[in-house]
Amino acid sequence: MTASPIDQPEVLPAPGAERYPALDLVNSVVTLPGGRSLDLLDTPSGTGQWLTAHGLASTGAGLQEGDAERLRALRAHIRSVVVSKVHGHPASEADLQAVNDALTRAPAAPLLRWDPALGLHRMAVRRDSGILDHALARLAADAADLLTGPDAERLTACDSAPCSRYLLRHGRRHWCSTRCGDRARAARAYARRTRSVTAD
Repeated sequence: MTASPIDQPEVLPAPGAERYPALDLVNSVVTLPGGRSLDLLDTPSGTGQWLTAHGLASTGAGLQEGDAERLRALRAHIRSVVVSKVHGHPASEADLQAVNDALTRAPAAPLLRWDPALGLHRMAVRRDSGILDHALARLAADAADLLTGPDAERLTACDSAPCSRYLLRHGRRHWCSTRCGDRARAARAYARRTRSVTAD
């Protein structure tokens, strides 16, 4: 069941998502209490808003359903690699290939060019493929940096069921939000009370 726009809760970024847009992408579909889910990319307008909020598209980019599907597909592949990393399993070749394909959709660095007026200089080359290919390439590069950089060992799953988000662990904190932390503590307290009643 998906949350309707009217009763959609505000979902604050998980720790680390402010530094890594790819982590926020992974968390753009959320399992809510009661079995509901919230997908911030479920429509082209939602996808456009998400990309705009992360500086990856301008307002009114005119995205279509196919664009939203492509971003959701990349999210699924990056999420799968994140899950593999967190649980210490090898990532699938299909997921790695999909992320690598996205990485090569657009030049990651300005290319070297010669111009009689400017001389030798570097210039970002924008292919006709457009905004979405550049957004996918940047998100894939960000995911690669997260998964292979110094923060990779801090990557963990939120420790509060049924939450499905990931975060960068800070100290002993294993929750993506205060709400999840409160829920996890309440569940542990309830389990302790239940055990003590059963033991009596």
